[in-house]
Amino acid sequence: MSFDYIITRIEGEYAYLKRLDSDDEIFIALALLPFGSDVGTKLHWENFEYSIIE
Repeated sequence: MSFDYIITRIEGEYAYLKRLDSDDEIFIALALLPFGSDVGTKLHWENFEYSIIE
């Protein structure tokens, strides 16, 4: 399984990620995201790992 997300907001040490293909939103620690992640960054999740996508 794989999913694509966009970071919608950051609060302290946590980020809210919204799936691009649905209205699902998750709350995750910034430490688990790739370096350089910020609001508006698109991410791909696969094999329990996030990567930045364009």
